[in-house]
Amino acid sequence: MTIDEKLKELGLILPNPPTAGGNYVPTVRTGNLLYCAGTISSFNGEMTHTGQVGREQTIQTGYESARICALATLTNVKAALGSLDRVSRVVYVAGYVNAISGFPDSPAVINGASDLFVSLFGDAGRHARAAVAVAGLPKNSTTEIQVVMEVIP
Repeated sequence: MTIDEKLKELGLILPNPPTAGGNYVPTVRTGNLLYCAGTISSFNGEMTHTGQVGREQTIQTGYESARICALATLTNVKAALGSLDRVSRVVYVAGYVNAISGFPDSPAVINGASDLFVSLFGDAGRHARAAVAVAGLPKNSTTEIQVVMEVIP
């Protein structure tokens, strides 16, 4: 089964490619590694989740926000590679949670992205990760992720 078929089976649709928020590109490939710029919880140009977890957002809505970030990342990966089936491994995810001071549950929020990658890529979706709470993110996004993937030449 292709990754596109798995997305469809899960009832998921990739958004349009997000617009860069500055002077950078969405992905950079070096050798067999694809470095993906940070993506926030925006779907087709509209913010889906804004505000801090522990104030305007809950752990569950933060989880959903991280999932949206993962879909935006996959859109950029597909644009760079032509097919998500060229991903051989998700190597690393850096996850940021816009949260109240002292928020202890960033890993539970960023699981929204991690769980999606594992659902799509199986064991190749398991990755090293950081999940940290921060005081703010671009456009007041609830989450942001940055991803490194190994790709098939």
